[in-house]
Amino acid sequence: MALSEHFLEEDIHPIDIVEHIAESHDWDFDRIGDDQIAMAVEGQWRTYSITLAWSSYDETLRMVCTFEMDPPEDQLGRLYELLNAMNDQCWAGAFTYWADQKLMVYRYGLVLTGGQIASPEQIDTMINAAVLNAERYYPAIQLLVWGGRSPRQAMQAAIAEAYGRA
Repeated sequence: MALSEHFLEEDIHPIDIVEHIAESHDWDFDRIGDDQIAMAVEGQWRTYSITLAWSSYDETLRMVCTFEMDPPEDQLGRLYELLNAMNDQCWAGAFTYWADQKLMVYRYGLVLTGGQIASPEQIDTMINAAVLNAERYYPAIQLLVWGGRSPRQAMQAAIAEAYGRA
């Protein structure tokens, strides 16, 4: 049964859909409120913190996927250059670095104006895209910040096609 078939009968809150998806994937999650949920999703490189929040004001489902990072101050300029290159490759969502919180962030907003309803498949794809992008660019960030590689060299690690697993 497709995820959406479970929700066809009723108009359901987007965060309820996210909670159902988290349960079906067996992710740890915490329903922070009616309009917000936080979860931990295990990736190959690390565990990602993902928060989704529904804003009825602008009818947007906002997602923030974060992981901790504390690059040396002298690497921030190069990190921001790498982030620009990464964002050029991301068609949906964007990366940023929150220096005060020491967090690398991938953000995306699904606009549902006019009473549109997000499908479970859309939300699941949104979450999976966040993890896949974080996993794709994590090695590039590491190579740049701690490996001394240039942004261009670091991006080659993200662009290269990987086969197998070490």
